[in-house]
Amino acid sequence: MDEELKRFGVSMEAGLLDKFDGFIREHAYTNRSEAIRDLVRRSLVEEEWAHDRPTVGAIVIVYNHHVPELSQKINNLQHDFPGKVVAAMHVHLDHDNCMEVIVAEGKAHEIKKLCDRLIALRGVLHGTITGSASRSAFSLPREHKHTGEGHTHK
Repeated sequence: MDEELKRFGVSMEAGLLDKFDGFIREHAYTNRSEAIRDLVRRSLVEEEWAHDRPTVGAIVIVYNHHVPELSQKINNLQHDFPGKVVAAMHVHLDHDNCMEVIVAEGKAHEIKKLCDRLIALRGVLHGTITGSASRSAFSLPREHKHTGEGHTHK
């Protein structure tokens, strides 16, 4: 992203700054600016989800694949949300358990509903969702390149 950087000043109490500097060290940020940018991005994502705007999310469930018809129910639920499921990855964890990672996009409540319905299925041992925001929430350009990967996303 080749967006122009702008400088601004931030004032805060010494004790709060000491805690922030500890946060920066603990999370291995290279500087205060990058930590502030990340916190702002995190807040923007929370706003997108709180206001039910277009979002993306990764739903992760772990389940016992021996439960009768559970795999089919998981598959059917994904089809019950047409246009929301972008991709899914199935992982065999061990003899009994599998993990499904489902990438979904749409309004926040739609993705949450899919996640809740998946987690509620008998045989699902654990489930969670990690949400992010649409491209527009970060003011990303329409096209960007990932360094070192040799491909462009549109």
